[in-house]
Amino acid sequence: MNIILLGPPGAGKGTQARILVDERGMTQLSTGDMLREAKDSGTEMGKKVAEVMARGELVTDEIVIGLIREKLEADPTRGYIFDGFPRTLKQADALAELLDEQGLTLDRVVELRVDDEALVSRITARSTCSTCGEVYNDLTKPIPSDGTCTNCGGTEFKRRADDNEDSLKKRLMEYYKQTSPLVGYYYAKGQYSRTDGMGEIDAVKAGIAEKLDG
Repeated sequence: MNIILLGPPGAGKGTQARILVDERGMTQLSTGDMLREAKDSGTEMGKKVAEVMARGELVTDEIVIGLIREKLEADPTRGYIFDGFPRTLKQADALAELLDEQGLTLDRVVELRVDDEALVSRITARSTCSTCGEVYNDLTKPIPSDGTCTNCGGTEFKRRADDNEDSLKKRLMEYYKQTSPLVGYYYAKGQYSRTDGMGEIDAVKAGIAEKLDG
């Protein structure tokens, strides 16, 4: 099964993707993670990514699709979770072409619906483990009292510089402007569904499972 998780920044896509990886043996394809991995890989594609990032430019859609192609070709049987991609209709078309080229299908697109004001509160309380990227939240999942990450045992945590109210509202506006058209795109294909993304982690997990297994 290959799926897309849609949702604005802080909706919990990364957390739910990791649950699907652990419980269903799927592979999470996070754009940010792939770019960081490629930059340090030394491959031809990795060198292109490093050059673009060194110039402070945005990585092109073609490069991102190239990175995804490498992952799919390495093991097409895993079942993939696309997290953070596609963001635009152009990227959605490119992904559809790539999956068709690889003889794969997109089985379900699940949007995590959230309340913007609650999302602002959630994100401004967010921090991540500097070692493994595990996400914590002062309100819903605080850093353990002993100061160690439950996933890897790391002891250093960080907050994103743009996890503040003003910056987040701009990111939300950009998300809705660019990504909202994907709802209609995938609805027309019969692949779209949505679930409440504002509940506790287990409740959101159950909602996603219902959409995937229904």
